[in-house]
Amino acid sequence: MKNTIAERVKDFLKKYPPFNVLPREPLFDTAKNVEIHYFEKDQIIFDQNDEPHKHFYIVYEGAVRLYRFGEDVKHTVDICDEGDLFGLRPLIMKENYLMGAAANEETILYGIPIEDFNHIILNYPKVSQFLIASFATNTRDPFTDKHKGKLFANISAIKKVENTFSETQSVKYTKNPVTCNSDLQVKEAAIIMTEKVIDSIIITENNLPIGIITDKDIRTKIGTGVNKITDSVSEIMSTPVETFKENLSIAEAQIERLKHKVSHLIITEDGTNKTKVVGIITDHDLNTSHGNNPMFLMKEIKNAKDAETLKYVRTKATNLTKAYLEQEIPIYFVTKVITEINNAITKKAIRLSIKEIGSKPPVKFSWLAVGSQGRQEQLLKTDQDNALVFDNVPKEKYPEVKAYFLELATKVTEKLNIVGYEYCPANIMASNTKWCLSCKEWKEQFKDWIKNPIAEKILLSIIFFDFEFIYGDKELHETLSKRVFKYIESKQIFLGFLSKATLENPAPLGFFKQFLVEEDGENKDHFDIKSRALRPLVDAARIFSLYHGIHENNTIARYERLMEVEPQNKEIFESCANAFKILLQFRTLQGIANNDSGKYVDINNLSKSDRLKLKSCFKPIKNIQDSLKLRFNVSKLT
Repeated sequence: MKNTIAERVKDFLKKYPPFNVLPREPLFDTAKNVEIHYFEKDQIIFDQNDEPHKHFYIVYEGAVRLYRFGEDVKHTVDICDEGDLFGLRPLIMKENYLMGAAANEETILYGIPIEDFNHIILNYPKVSQFLIASFATNTRDPFTDKHKGKLFANISAIKKVENTFSETQSVKYTKNPVTCNSDLQVKEAAIIMTEKVIDSIIITENNLPIGIITDKDIRTKIGTGVNKITDSVSEIMSTPVETFKENLSIAEAQIERLKHKVSHLIITEDGTNKTKVVGIITDHDLNTSHGNNPMFLMKEIKNAKDAETLKYVRTKATNLTKAYLEQEIPIYFVTKVITEINNAITKKAIRLSIKEIGSKPPVKFSWLAVGSQGRQEQLLKTDQDNALVFDNVPKEKYPEVKAYFLELATKVTEKLNIVGYEYCPANIMASNTKWCLSCKEWKEQFKDWIKNPIAEKILLSIIFFDFEFIYGDKELHETLSKRVFKYIESKQIFLGFLSKATLENPAPLGFFKQFLVEEDGENKDHFDIKSRALRPLVDAARIFSLYHGIHENNTIARYERLMEVEPQNKEIFESCANAFKILLQFRTLQGIANNDSGKYVDINNLSKSDRLKLKSCFKPIKNIQDSLKLRFNVSKLT
């Protein structure tokens, strides 16, 4: 007889992590042993320091407040609502409850026996990964070596790869390939192949692949008279077939073709010939995949004649980003690829603009990227942030030279806008006379920013300290860079003011560990992942790098260098780097899904597991901000 109560419990559990990763059978077994508990408002479920129960809880209906006593005062730590787990850690750690729990309103809980759940933890890695991540908020650095590979939130984003472009890009295979039975005549198969304009047909038995015939088989076996055209396809098919899983990279596909001496690779549900065919990789598929390869995109940029062509290439780059993330390619690698494409587009826009003006630049100059492009982190089509520095000229020639570069910058920013990079709302662009200066003027500007750290100048310096050479004379860029670090070295107190400005940015979480969301405007009730999560990590990496004279712009690279120069703080810096990778990947996926910058996240539409991933990344933010306060004596600055 059907256990309807267990079915209902199962249907509820499968909506929430970690139960949502369990197969049906172990999930149903768990549901059968669940105990149902009812609690009235303010009724104690367990108290601090109590011995642990034999089961942990998940909230079915209502809410539970977790509290802790400190100096004889009860402090509410968190509020658990539908789908939240609590009371599990003491069972696993075999210790008394560190917190108490009480019903915040009328509440129904499901109690899950720990004895029944232990084998699930041992046999299903994703469950244990989730549990470790859920405990991560109680650790100092949830993304350090000791947890690497274990954390639920510690996804592929934090892995490293050294592969080239084509080695990591997946082949887009042909889905729903044409199949036939083994008793079909070769003649009939050839007619189908002609009508469908295909060069192969897969032979199946009970929907499982047993062979394949290609144009080559028909030429070499039928055309030469070895077999008759009325023979069945089973007489000329190649068997057994070579089958593979999805997400085969271009390099892997090429290697498999050479290894097995075949021209077609069959894709099945699990990569074996025991499951249904879902696709086939042909020469055409490989050629198409190569066409969307970064190296081919770079060639398209090189040959582009106008901004509209560059826009088309940048759209393909967005698709490439999406494909990389779907393949779980580490985010650091993705940023390197897309940065090269972004920079190539900018260089081409500059060359086209110079050609459009009709005369060469009057003096040497450097086009500089600032902001996210300068840090090599511009995965989405966000706002422009750029600047221009030109060589010093005599006073009488200055107006003419400045006019040329302002015209050039205006044309470049217009083209970038066509490509999809919106104009900077704050007008931090080379087309702005304040961001198109001679080398001498830029040096004076830097000196003024550092000597007089008022709020406006601190904001400008923060943006500019990530400047990166894109086009022109590299020596000008290097001259500026050396001067910046020289000024910083002599004015260390400036880093204190920089830290103070950074720490004024609101924390990601508020009371009860709830996401701090926008209170009004078009993004009301949305979480600003850029300002509240990514920016604090970016700012901290910049300040510590300036302190040590580290000439790196990329946030991840900065943290990696900081690990080397401050080995005693390696865990903090490593956790920040890994949290940044996960947050950057999360924002990029949000931006691609919503066709925007990914800055604002609708928290209400996130799954429990995605919320957990984000929250797990916030611990390193607090740690690094605490380090800034101590290192630069922020509390003493007024």
